Amino acid sequence: MTAGPRSRLIASTIATVQEHGVHAAGLNEVLKRSNASRNSLYQHFPAGKEELVESATRIVARLVYSHVSRMADALTDAPSAERWVDDLIGFWRGPLVDSDFRAGSFMMAAALDELDPTVQAAAGQAFAEWTARLADGLVAAGMAGPVACAVSGLMLSAIEGAIVQSRALKSAHPFDDARSQLAVLLRHHLQNI
Repeated sequence: MTAGPRSRLIASTIATVQEHGVHAAGLNEVLKRSNASRNSLYQHFPAGKEELVESATRIVARLVYSHVSRMADALTDAPSAERWVDDLIGFWRGPLVDSDFRAGSFMMAAALDELDPTVQAAAGQAFAEWTARLADGLVAAGMAGPVACAVSGLMLSAIEGAIVQSRALKSAHPFDDARSQLAVLLRHHLQNI
């Protein structure tokens, strides 16, 4: 079964924003990638690009939250800190490497969208929810609450930073650095990993 125009428009928006940022993601490119008409765009997103990007932001937020939630639940049974961190960051690293370092962070691009406060607020909410959910997993694994909040925020910041550096360097080496140091941090705070 093929995806309808709404799904194709959202998928194309996500890919285009990951590669070019919100403002450089032109409607013509989104329409071409999605194989959708301008009429379909306005039928599904009457407010145009702003509504489309906001919808894409909320979808990406849910997808990442789902991954972070799985990882938070998996921490207590993780065989090692390195293995757990590999699985956590693999969600971002794999698509970036597979795209030859073109597909960056959609949420970072949304967070930098100063011209659309709704999109920027949705990105801020996403980061807050991911951080809180990851902190829940760290607490369940034995980390103190305030420390868990700080560590989860740092972990997500390290991942987002690794994405930016990897794109600039055309190398996954920043992810290797993040992996090794995040594992050290986890072992420092959790005795059983």
